[in-house]
Amino acid sequence: MTNNPLLKIKEYGQSIWMDYLDRDLIETGELKKMIETRGLCGVTSNPNIFDKAVTGSNRYDADIEAGIKAGKSIKEIYESLMFEDIRNACDIFRPVYEKTNGLDGYVSIEVSPHLARDARGTIEEALGFYRAIDRDNVMIKIPGTPEGFPAVERVIAQGVNVNITLLFSVESYEHAAWAYIRGLEDRVKKGQPIDKIASVASFFLSRIDTKIDARIDERLKSIGTENLSEEARLQKIKGKVAIANAKVAYQKYKEIIASDRWQALAEKGANVQRLLWASTSTKNPKYSDVMYVNELIAPNTVNTMPPETIEACADHCEPAPNRIETDLEEAYRLLESLKDPDINIDLDEVMSELLEEGIAKFVQPYDSLMQSLEDKVKQLSLV
Repeated sequence: MTNNPLLKIKEYGQSIWMDYLDRDLIETGELKKMIETRGLCGVTSNPNIFDKAVTGSNRYDADIEAGIKAGKSIKEIYESLMFEDIRNACDIFRPVYEKTNGLDGYVSIEVSPHLARDARGTIEEALGFYRAIDRDNVMIKIPGTPEGFPAVERVIAQGVNVNITLLFSVESYEHAAWAYIRGLEDRVKKGQPIDKIASVASFFLSRIDTKIDARIDERLKSIGTENLSEEARLQKIKGKVAIANAKVAYQKYKEIIASDRWQALAEKGANVQRLLWASTSTKNPKYSDVMYVNELIAPNTVNTMPPETIEACADHCEPAPNRIETDLEEAYRLLESLKDPDINIDLDEVMSELLEEGIAKFVQPYDSLMQSLEDKVKQLSLV
């Protein structure tokens, strides 16, 4: 046993991934060091992360200049930079991938967020990225939209590892799980192997509490101080919905993997699609900065954290085995109570809003990145 909370979490069956990647981490050896000292088992990335990496460093300038000389477009330069980082990170994580027999050691790269509502475009780009990066341990991130789920099914059927992102509701997680299963079933029908394909379903957390808490605060303003019992009840909900929602999702996961359809695939060597807890940095300073880690430890799950949350967890996480199974009745009761007239929060509406906002939060930095690259191309072209 170990006293490092991060390593203890691994002993309890949960993998720690990091929600950040840049060339500095790769070239300085820091990423390799984190695998050794923090038990890091994978990395997730997105346009926002890559935008910060490119604009905050000159490590990319030489490759940008090479792209300019080769007559590449801005998008082609972007992809060449990103693919290079992803390939190198995949190579660093290759020993983890091999040691865990393909359970961990993955590096995620996201398709353009502009394709979130375009199934065909998502399929084409996902397959193109997978071929171009050419690493067994790359995962392609596809958003959990109605258009994204059929794309997931098709891409899985082509033998590609998929990280289904921007999942907020339990219902959307179910769609993600069954899309993975249908993709595997399609391969089985064609006599193709399914034992080397991996998938995670990225279930977002802190954004849910941020939005629910804001609605509760508005409600508290409107009721004033006349009804203290109602105020107390509303206050008790704050900061609790995301974890309750995740606990219910995990119960749905257990139900799905117990189904006959999944068991038939498992017998043929299929790897379980793990729930991945994302958006795990706590936004409200009044809450514990590791609340989305401590409360959701469970076998066959992943927690992807930004670097600051990883360090906070290494310092003061208090892991316990299978924490996600505690207070289940309370979790179901809490979610059901949102429908009560004195609370009146439509959870389905909240989740729909979060999905649309999530897409926008990826589109904006993607466009910002393209503009930053264009500015840098102009700057370097004058040198």
